[in-house]
Amino acid sequence: MFGWEFPPHIAGGLGTACYGIVKGLVENGVETLFVMPSASGDEDGSVATIINASDVPVMSVASSVDEFLDKVRFVRVGSNMIPYTNPDEFYELVEAEKRHRDVSEDKIFGSKYRFSGKYGSNLLEEVARYAMVGGTIAVEHKDEFDVIHAHDWLTYLAGIAAKELTGKPLVVHVHATSFDRGTEDMIDSRVYSIEKRGMEAADKVMAVSDLTRNIVINKYGISPDKVVTVHNAVDFSGRENLQIDRGVKDKVVTFLGRITFQKGPEYFIEAAAKVLKRTTGVRFVMAGSGDMMNRCIRHAARLGISDRFHFTGFLRGTDVQKMFALSDVYIMPSVSEPFGISPLEAMRSNVPSIISNQSVAAEVLKYAFKVDFWDVDAMADDIYALLSYPALANFAAKEGYEEVNRLKWNHAAAKMKKVYESVIK
Repeated sequence: MFGWEFPPHIAGGLGTACYGIVKGLVENGVETLFVMPSASGDEDGSVATIINASDVPVMSVASSVDEFLDKVRFVRVGSNMIPYTNPDEFYELVEAEKRHRDVSEDKIFGSKYRFSGKYGSNLLEEVARYAMVGGTIAVEHKDEFDVIHAHDWLTYLAGIAAKELTGKPLVVHVHATSFDRGTEDMIDSRVYSIEKRGMEAADKVMAVSDLTRNIVINKYGISPDKVVTVHNAVDFSGRENLQIDRGVKDKVVTFLGRITFQKGPEYFIEAAAKVLKRTTGVRFVMAGSGDMMNRCIRHAARLGISDRFHFTGFLRGTDVQKMFALSDVYIMPSVSEPFGISPLEAMRSNVPSIISNQSVAAEVLKYAFKVDFWDVDAMADDIYALLSYPALANFAAKEGYEEVNRLKWNHAAAKMKKVYESVIK
């Protein structure tokens, strides 16, 4: 399995999903060799064998560099892939990387490459190297695995390399597509090409939702017979409800996620301002980081609600659970959301939740309140109702908890195991 991150060091939901998946696979009798660019050494090795790509020298698995590159020609794709930037920043980072990158491929064989494992401006180099190291790892461990599983487009090239060099079947897991990160007229053709190449090379494509499955079929031209939906889940183990001393009597409404256009943070701020015109004794928290953070701080200031608004920065691990424990309402007003694990985690913590109709979590969550991301009046009404009517909030919390309790990773992993079995010849 090729991933890009793994708890406890994560930048978003992908690492959380990977952890849940490998834990679920263990319960279904599936062993995993989990490859990541840069492991810290404190990852949970009880659920998977962690392979740190930074520790693996790229070996010449062919008689020459040119022969190797001929087998994995796609490694030379000249594209940079920054998942958490807007298109203008993306273009500038790509051009800067082209100007400053001067490393020839023939110098890396037999040597290790120290991956950052981040989403920085040298991502082009990291993705290409990861594909080459991934090919080396696959050849070295050829007799230890039956199926290759690649998560999202940063790892698709590594997955293709492993398939080309070992002949083992490839499953790619689509957690998000280019169409989730921007409008159709803003799609970067280079990123789209990588995604399409991975989907075409795969023996099966797993999508996190029916909506994502339809995008894969209709926007990337992949056969419907090849694409299967496996919804995400939530990890319940080892997470007892926390008792936290708030320090304030006010109710707390929380947005937790990347502060980027895709997540709809400004709609949350607009709704907060409307709620504060109707009631007092409530505070709003924006937990996360992203390219729109400073803009959102200024937006809250312009609306005159800064004294009721808190920005925590990026949270991870137990701090996320503490934030949920402090919260009376959770909201995810995403403009586009391929799935979104955080509302499941909030509901698992007995926090009534509001999600956008544009979030694919709406496919599986009956007891989350749903609004269109742009309808800040409806969003404000739902927040106000959950804060003002305890019976409603208690009902949403109780039913929501029971609902997400049925969405377990071992159930999702059982479906994945069937997908694996279908491609093994």
